[in-house]
Amino acid sequence: MNTMRIWVRMRDSFWFLPTVYSLIALVTVTLTILMDTWLVPNMDGSALSELFVEKSTAASLYSALITSVLTMTTISFSTIMVVLTTYSTQFSPRTLQDFMKSRVTQHVLGVFSFGFLFTLINLLLLGTSNQKEFLGAYFTVTTAVICLGFFILFIHHSSRFLQVNNLIGQIRNDTSVLIDNTYREKDYKEATEWNEEEVKEWQKNSWDVVKANQSGYLQGIEIEGLLRFAKSHDILLSSVYQVGDFVQKGAPAFYYWQRSQTDEADDMSGCLNYILVGNERTNVQDIEFSIQKLVEIAVKSISPSINDPHTAVNSINRIGSLLSDLASVHKPYRYYADQNEDLRFMMEPKKFRDYLYKGLYQIRLYGKKDMTVMDSLLEALYKIAITSEEHVKEDTWQFAKYIMESTDTDELHQLDFERFYETCNKIANVCGEVPPIKHA
Repeated sequence: MNTMRIWVRMRDSFWFLPTVYSLIALVTVTLTILMDTWLVPNMDGSALSELFVEKSTAASLYSALITSVLTMTTISFSTIMVVLTTYSTQFSPRTLQDFMKSRVTQHVLGVFSFGFLFTLINLLLLGTSNQKEFLGAYFTVTTAVICLGFFILFIHHSSRFLQVNNLIGQIRNDTSVLIDNTYREKDYKEATEWNEEEVKEWQKNSWDVVKANQSGYLQGIEIEGLLRFAKSHDILLSSVYQVGDFVQKGAPAFYYWQRSQTDEADDMSGCLNYILVGNERTNVQDIEFSIQKLVEIAVKSISPSINDPHTAVNSINRIGSLLSDLASVHKPYRYYADQNEDLRFMMEPKKFRDYLYKGLYQIRLYGKKDMTVMDSLLEALYKIAITSEEHVKEDTWQFAKYIMESTDTDELHQLDFERFYETCNKIANVCGEVPPIKHA
């Protein structure tokens, strides 16, 4: 069973938590009915009987609370539409996922679903009851108060999400967690190099292909499941795609080699159960996509329609911070072995310079006429280089040269040039290089 597939579908399903809360509401209604049916008659005449509510009062209370909960739910959905419109027009359509998949958003709507169903079912059952007094109305009042608390929480949550700096910070934190999870210690062996003789021993046999059974973006790969699959069939798998790539139906998804050739080819399509293909990229395992959200916010903010370079600078700073975190743990793992250290899976790794290029090249392209943006790009690269090892500094310097050479320094005012050259010289000193531009 592909646990990642189940977890992602549950996480991305907007109705999952509201459905759970609705089922809890049904259970709670049952308990309330049992309490009113068995407990209230036995407590008649006791001190608690003063808390009993007459049928007419309970009916009025239920009706008023249903209206109030429904009103809060309507306002919440209207707020969601406002947030989605703002995200789509001012930030990036890709950032819609962050708000819709927020646990606060889903829990709030779940609580509203609970409150509405709990109150409505109690009102319906109230008309069929022959009792004169009830205690369950107090639980409905408590439910309404809880719904009000969650409504206030949702308004606060939405207002914070509408602030672009909070959104940028949230994306940065989520991506940092994703980087840590990606490069944490695993139960299987990962390696950047492997015994070439062992690889050639596998590949001396003819290879076969497992074709993709659907089109879409590769959202995640369950490597541990693939290792178990390859071990059980005694094969070596090689992935054609990386996480984030678009998979074409009918195209090769995996190549595999069998240790011993058989006359009849075994069906290896079961390995497709351990990859997750969907209509859009997600941040389940896709570090590049998470960084891309910040890139789109930066590019959008420097567009003539918005013209907000300070938001672009904030995004660049966060991207640089993420790339620095990534550089400290990044390993180009290509080979994966099972617990017996037998090679079972291969996948072309993403190099750090690929993340560097994808994270900054679009900002350079659209912001090359804005010295605030270009200077911030070099400043971010400087902070990556000063905290990284030599091989990362080499990649960082190559990209820094790319930015310097694409900047038309001849048109700069002397003050602008002095500031730009100072930043160029700073990163050059860290990398042990000479700036490609000359001081006037």
